[in-house]
Amino acid sequence: MPMDQESRAGTYDFDRIIERRGTDSIKWGLYEDDVLPMWVADMDFASPPAVIEALKARVDHGVFGYASEPAGLRELFVERLQSLYGWHVSQDDLMFFPNVVVGFNAVCRALGRPGNGLLIQPPIYFPILRVPENATLKSRFCELTWNGSGTYEIDFEAFEREAARSRVFLFCNPHNPTGRVYTRDEVERMAEICLRHDVIVCSDEIHADFVFDGRTHTPMGSTSAEMAANSVTLFAPNKTFNLAGIPCGIAVVTNEAHREAIQAKSRDLLPHISALSFAAAVAAYRDGQPWLDALIGYLQGNRDFVTQFVKSEMPGLSMPPVEGTYLAWLDCREAVGEQPHRFFLEHGRVALNDGAAFGLGGEGFVRLNFACPRSVLEEGLTRMKRALDSR
Repeated sequence: MPMDQESRAGTYDFDRIIERRGTDSIKWGLYEDDVLPMWVADMDFASPPAVIEALKARVDHGVFGYASEPAGLRELFVERLQSLYGWHVSQDDLMFFPNVVVGFNAVCRALGRPGNGLLIQPPIYFPILRVPENATLKSRFCELTWNGSGTYEIDFEAFEREAARSRVFLFCNPHNPTGRVYTRDEVERMAEICLRHDVIVCSDEIHADFVFDGRTHTPMGSTSAEMAANSVTLFAPNKTFNLAGIPCGIAVVTNEAHREAIQAKSRDLLPHISALSFAAAVAAYRDGQPWLDALIGYLQGNRDFVTQFVKSEMPGLSMPPVEGTYLAWLDCREAVGEQPHRFFLEHGRVALNDGAAFGLGGEGFVRLNFACPRSVLEEGLTRMKRALDSR
């Protein structure tokens, strides 16, 4: 990690181990106590101090009624889009959802019609694979492909062929689980194809803040006014500031007809966003950036540690470059074969996500969450190495 990133990370103690067992954590409560969980995508770091203080103040008030949207949240988020991406949207273009998964299900249900095609790029975040059934749409797959250097790429001929048979494209960028951060040229090319075939884009960009090595995230809706009107782009503070348990999804919907359709189809189906979720979101976007800057530096160091460890200590395993997210996508087909998540659980006592759950192209892979203290990451990788060495 570069020195400036090391010094920023030193302001916050990301090396501190916080006991999460016994806290009703899905991540830490599913397996036996001797299993090290490195699967579900929440981080093992305390949230930003400013967020914790805001939540304490809200709890001290003692009343938790139905929450209205807090003053200033729209302004904060609009300013953030302008600052990070040069994307100007109106405050009226924002919609709030309980979380991003709820958001993309609601959007696809509202803007598609029963039997329409839903274009998906597997291997992909597994709740996305359930959307066609939830929204009575028909899956159209354009599987991501490897290139010679181990990076996932889009087969644009296949993408256009499937787009022509689809009504909605459910995009994921940065891509979970492969770690791709698509270039502006790639995003613009997909946008152009979707516009030409009248395909609405619903873009899950919950990992937008996790990009490494000086890369820039390109929101799908920012590529042109036409695409902004033809898309719904979903963000959230949940991953960015480790607020998965008190979520709040934010959608950019510049098309008024789309906003009205989503509202009409979602009426009485979605729960209220909680007062704590709103309080956390405001504090995160208002005061959390220094913490986030430090976190990105620490995570990039963890990413580099995983990359080097796999390369030098785990013959037979490989991984594509992690350009974004805090998730490593490990190819275990040569070293382990089928169901590597079971192998590492049984022989290394490390819990990882089963790659097959991410759809086409995921068989023989595992997903590893490296958003944890470096010592925990080293322990997990060492256990995996011992399991491989003991075969």
